[in-house]
Amino acid sequence: MNLFLESKKLSSFFKYVTLVSIVVLPQLVLAADSNMLSLQIEEVKRERETLLEEQRRLQAELEKVNAESRTLGTAVKSLDTARKKLAADIKVTQSKIAVTDLNIKQLTNSVTTAERRIGAHQKAIGSAIVVLFQYDLRPLLLDLLASASFSDVWRDRTQIEGLSAKLDNEVKNLQETKIALNVEKERKERTKQEILSLQNQLSGQKKVVEENKLAKERLLAETESKEALYQEMLRENLERQRQSEEDLFKLESELGITLDPTLIPNTRPGILSWPLDKVYITQRFGRTAGSARLYASGSHNGADFRAAQGTRIFAMLDGVVEGTGNTDEQKGCYSYGRWILLRHPNGLSSIYAHLSGSLVQKGQSVKTGEVIGYSGGTPRVFGSGYSTGPHLHIGLFASQGVAIRQFITSKNCKQVYIPIADIKAYLDPLAYLPSI
Repeated sequence: MNLFLESKKLSSFFKYVTLVSIVVLPQLVLAADSNMLSLQIEEVKRERETLLEEQRRLQAELEKVNAESRTLGTAVKSLDTARKKLAADIKVTQSKIAVTDLNIKQLTNSVTTAERRIGAHQKAIGSAIVVLFQYDLRPLLLDLLASASFSDVWRDRTQIEGLSAKLDNEVKNLQETKIALNVEKERKERTKQEILSLQNQLSGQKKVVEENKLAKERLLAETESKEALYQEMLRENLERQRQSEEDLFKLESELGITLDPTLIPNTRPGILSWPLDKVYITQRFGRTAGSARLYASGSHNGADFRAAQGTRIFAMLDGVVEGTGNTDEQKGCYSYGRWILLRHPNGLSSIYAHLSGSLVQKGQSVKTGEVIGYSGGTPRVFGSGYSTGPHLHIGLFASQGVAIRQFITSKNCKQVYIPIADIKAYLDPLAYLPSI
């Protein structure tokens, strides 16, 4: 009997050593890899702080340039500074991608560790079940007859009871580890989506940089580097703006759509979030000091914000991209320029116009605060529309009263499709945005 017990102990020892070599040692290696990844993540984050400081400096310089009078010299300087700022943005985005990639590797290690633990728990549970099954098949009387002493039988039976308790504990650990594994897998999937978003953002930033470069070349070529020609260009833009506004106001005044007021959310600050990191309102909704001079209706149909060329634009609320477009694609038609229309689940729709870049497509779902595009508005930059200077135009509609339609009644934009709304469907964005 003693030899039998010694043989069982030796067998258990070898099983333990095997378990350590299969499970514990790889986990130690994974832990070392995870520590190395953590150090790399911290290093990249420190480097990013330097990049962010440069980014902030260039942003301040850009805002200073845009606050200056609208001359050809300041327009060129603004484009140059915007390009430098975008280059800094690209480096920051690349840094974020690097950190996110390292996070994915770290999460992969966590998932692998959890899977190994599950394997260890399952193996321990299997071994315990086999031992318990074997003891259950052996009657107590047989153990007493085969044993040298009653104490040996008692010790074996006590060990079996302890093994049963350990089995319960292993089952509990297995359940907890499976829950932890699922959490890590979900985190990994979210991080993968994050890196896809960052890569999409990086691609958009690079496109804006290229467009910025071409814009400077076109601007200098069209004006022949002469201030008088540049000022004439601005006057032409204002005239096109008035013409476009007149055409749109006439069409929308005749729509006669009946709106259900119960489908329009009551105004309350904070229903929407700000579309920019830094908010400076340059033109409010409705009848303002300059609206009678600028708009055919005498009323501004949205809100304008100061935003340097290439500034990130955020979705103001969860929603679905109803459509995108660029009125600059038709020669002679300026209007909104590059635009994005989002339909939100609460009965509101929002438009973002005069963009230098768009990152979304029709039918795509977006979250509040997600980067959907980049601001524009520099005259004669593709996507600026009739804008006379860098800014972001935000419009808000009752969803039931707006639709993307062909602008067939326009003199210069007959072929383009844009959001067209009954004049009663226009809402004040600032009534739903956070209080200033």
